Amino acid sequence: MNCFLYNSSVGKKLVMSISGCALVLFILFHMSMNLAAIFSAEAYNMICELLGANWYALVGTAGLAALVVVHFAYALLLTINNYRARGKQRYAVETKEPGVSWASKNMLVLGVIVLGGLLLHLSHFWAKMQLVEILGGHESEVGGQMIAATDGAALIQYTFSQWYNVVLYLVWFAALWFHLTHGVWSMFQTAGWANDTWYPRLKCIAQLVSTIIFLGFAAVVVVFFVKANCGCCC
Repeated sequence: MNCFLYNSSVGKKLVMSISGCALVLFILFHMSMNLAAIFSAEAYNMICELLGANWYALVGTAGLAALVVVHFAYALLLTINNYRARGKQRYAVETKEPGVSWASKNMLVLGVIVLGGLLLHLSHFWAKMQLVEILGGHESEVGGQMIAATDGAALIQYTFSQWYNVVLYLVWFAALWFHLTHGVWSMFQTAGWANDTWYPRLKCIAQLVSTIIFLGFAAVVVVFFVKANCGCCC
């Protein structure tokens, strides 16, 4: 079984699909959690407190980290294998194949951008919240002031009051949108669900899920930027 998952192209794609599905479910949960910050800082901070340095949150964080590493590692393996399999054909003039999206041909590049955005996000939030609690602290310095490790609403407010953070995060979300438009339907295709009937439906579902995720995350960034720069307190 281990050989199949590592040595077979189908096995690698299966690992990519399973890990990708789990990550998409987490992204949907994370997006829903962030939307709570728009309507109630207290509700969002309560969620942050539940997901602090508690044992179940730490287990979940370790599991997510493992999924990201596995997903990205197998993406690299598949890319290298495809590169080697093409051989001299990779030097030929590239033609646009019908039905092949730009995202599907640039998944690794998009994945690198998504990974870079994730590292930025971890430095802005995880390092100032859960990591602080793990190390035994209760506050972290943000913008010259001390913010409680569980005050995620204040951290969001400060982070997205800076225009450059807004731009970086929107670029990240755009790359994630492109990555998911191909990745979501691809994982169903790997599972054997894609046929002449379901192929267009799965493409539509992928577009819908990706757009919901993009709009949900982008809404938080834009709303907090507008609040910070328009003097709104609501």
